[in-house]
Amino acid sequence: MIHHIYLLWLAMLQGVTELFPISSLGHSILVPALLHWPINRDAPWFLPFIVVLHLGTAAALLLFFWRDWARLIGGFWEARGRASNPESRLLWLLVLASIPAGLLGLALAHKIKALFGGFSFAAVALMLNGVLLIIGDRLRARDPSHSLNTLTWRRALGIGFAQALALIPGFSRSGATLVAGIGVGLDYENSARFSFLLATPIIAAAGLLEVPKLLHAQVPDGLLSTIILAGFLSGLCAWASVWFLMRYFHTQEIKALRPFGIYCIAFGALALLIGA
Repeated sequence: MIHHIYLLWLAMLQGVTELFPISSLGHSILVPALLHWPINRDAPWFLPFIVVLHLGTAAALLLFFWRDWARLIGGFWEARGRASNPESRLLWLLVLASIPAGLLGLALAHKIKALFGGFSFAAVALMLNGVLLIIGDRLRARDPSHSLNTLTWRRALGIGFAQALALIPGFSRSGATLVAGIGVGLDYENSARFSFLLATPIIAAAGLLEVPKLLHAQVPDGLLSTIILAGFLSGLCAWASVWFLMRYFHTQEIKALRPFGIYCIAFGALALLIGA
């Protein structure tokens, strides 16, 4: 029997934790196990379900940042693809930063999740993610020396490699890119903006690559409407999350990542204690 309500809870969990720096993959492993949600991850419909959740999150990011994307694409068109204006240049930096995680994801994602997708590993990795966030706050202790207009190709590529950490369950994509952005001299707000813009093509591509499987999947009767609703809920929660986080990082000057770091350490430790 498929318990539809738990799928909706998982959709909301995905929508929030995908953009908060607390690891959506880690939470999708730990929370259902700790709360004994009756969700069969090996069912043939589960992958299409996850695809829809990712597409909902990507749609939320596109809607929230549509003005940014319109400026970037408009600048790219005006410059005819050359990095001769800030918008075209930033778009090329986002393309460059997307390459490491994209290539590693295609080559290694399933192997990494198979090797390191267990409960205990996800809990430990979540704690390490928390340590990473606290280190990011210490890096932010110095004054930011760069804006998105002065971000170099090398620094953008470094942020891209940091994004690949999210292939490991328990490490957050947004957390790794936020810390990397701070590490190369961006402030919280610019680091968050680059992180969320960078997330859009990665999350959308991850979903679109699996669309053929979604179209050919045998979804049980009555489940399709739940999957569609789950995608909507995931997108709604993702939109609310990015709305909150962009305002949060705009107003915070110091130790903005510390609360998330402490949470990750505490929740990872609690998961190990309860799940042991």
